[in-house]
Amino acid sequence: MAAGDAAGGAQVKSAVRTVELLEFFAGRPGMHTLADVQAAVGYPKSSLYMLLRTLVELGWVETDATGTRYGIGVRALLVGTSYIDGDEAVAAARPTLDRLSDDTSETIHLARLDGTNVVYLATRQSQHYLRPFTRVGRRLPAHSTSLGKALLATCTDDQVRAMLPERLEPLTEHTVTDREQLIRDLRAVRERGYAVDREENTLGLSCFGIAIPYRTPARDAISCSVPVARLTPGHEQLIRDALFDARDRLSLATRHL
Repeated sequence: MAAGDAAGGAQVKSAVRTVELLEFFAGRPGMHTLADVQAAVGYPKSSLYMLLRTLVELGWVETDATGTRYGIGVRALLVGTSYIDGDEAVAAARPTLDRLSDDTSETIHLARLDGTNVVYLATRQSQHYLRPFTRVGRRLPAHSTSLGKALLATCTDDQVRAMLPERLEPLTEHTVTDREQLIRDLRAVRERGYAVDREENTLGLSCFGIAIPYRTPARDAISCSVPVARLTPGHEQLIRDALFDARDRLSLATRHL
């Protein structure tokens, strides 16, 4: 191997480690010791320390007052904000999200499938007091959310089997944890055109999600979340109708993407 090839390989390895470190911090809010980080990523402690110090100097990682604990830095926020601000689908969806929020008076989300998770790109908070709320940038398992199930339903059964393990992580006592049962649920989603999460992700909260079909399989979906205590049959019908109307509007707004 030539010296240049070796150097190139080292540079790629360093880049991979940098991305993995940032993803570690992004997925684990708060501050972490060097030993905690090393146990999670498995890098040699000396090279990990040097990489962390470099990221601290560049603003991608921050330390506490003692300089011994590490967390995600402000530059990650700037890049994440830039991603959302520059995304054409998010921009096209904003008027529809506003209208859907007005029509339902409930919390509205726009999310994107990322592997086996959904990442929240935009939110309109309920006109009622509702907690907990989902913040932009949060990542949740696709199988436990109406957004994720709406998106998974645009894949084939075999594609879903290839993506997900046989046993799925439970977030509540209502979460579907068997992959084949989930696949049966996804068939029902395809038939009716929308997905439902009845306290599968958050106790006390039902969510209705629908995919935006500007790509196949779809990568983006919208949802409406409502507390179970406030969900009457009439209100549920209103939400379903509003979601279908929003999907049609977004299909037109995103047809050029």
